[in-house]
Amino acid sequence: MNNSVLVESYSKKLIASRKTIKDFLALCKVNVILLMLVTVFVGACLATDMRPAIIPLILALIGIALLAASGAAFNHGIDQGRDKAMARTRHRPLVKNTLSLSQVYTFASILCILGFSLLWLLVNPLTAVLSLASMVGYALIYSHWLKPRTPQNITIGGLAGAMPPLLGWVAMTGETHPLAWVLVLIIFTWTPPHFWALAYYRQQEYAKAKVPMLSVTHGKEFTSLQMLLYTLLLSLVTLLPYLLNFSNLLYLVGSVLCNMGFIYLAIRLFIEQNTKRAQQTFRYSILYLLLIFIFLMLDRLIVL
Repeated sequence: MNNSVLVESYSKKLIASRKTIKDFLALCKVNVILLMLVTVFVGACLATDMRPAIIPLILALIGIALLAASGAAFNHGIDQGRDKAMARTRHRPLVKNTLSLSQVYTFASILCILGFSLLWLLVNPLTAVLSLASMVGYALIYSHWLKPRTPQNITIGGLAGAMPPLLGWVAMTGETHPLAWVLVLIIFTWTPPHFWALAYYRQQEYAKAKVPMLSVTHGKEFTSLQMLLYTLLLSLVTLLPYLLNFSNLLYLVGSVLCNMGFIYLAIRLFIEQNTKRAQQTFRYSILYLLLIFIFLMLDRLIVL
């Protein structure tokens, strides 16, 4: 009898521990970080002619991921009140009260210290400083200040999320480079149409949460027009690697095809003005960014 009680007690503790670990992982926005790390990896590969040193690369990826996870966790704390009003964020740990605010901020602070220390000591100080600045830009400037105040929040705050390829480059070389900044510019220009597509079909939720996204303050038609204009601008920005002789014909063809798909969806959304098309555009925008960076790497591999 005592053994069965002990086993049952141990099982309950094990289940509770797994739930707690799952909640802490949810704070990190793992899916977002994985996409970000792809762009870090690309920056590192392009900086080293596709031959990055494995150990420094792994250390850089871990350190950058830790700081990004720290920013995501701080974002959970800052957005706690807004998350309660939105269907897509009601499952978050703070909303469900499975974690306390002090636990979230303690966890975020520990990740920040670990990530910064790792990058400073084992990679290089410039990568550590830029990664920390990116985290602060996302968690403090964007989440705390810009997001609740201006419909241009994602346009201005997008720079923080555009830094990863530069971080990968700097981690390998200890310095910046024009191509690295071009990669930053690509993500910076991609961010508004990507997030505005989400805000388009989540308009009512953002309105309920009192977040002044463009679709809330200016309506869906104006938002879809801005998405189309930014998509056209993005198609020009993605030509820069080729125009500046950083890439060749494979990348040019690949990027043009990707841009044709993005522009087509943006035009269809502007004409049709429906939620389904906005969801389709949002999903494609994620694939689009992956493909652009994949084409950059394939292009470089073929040359080598």
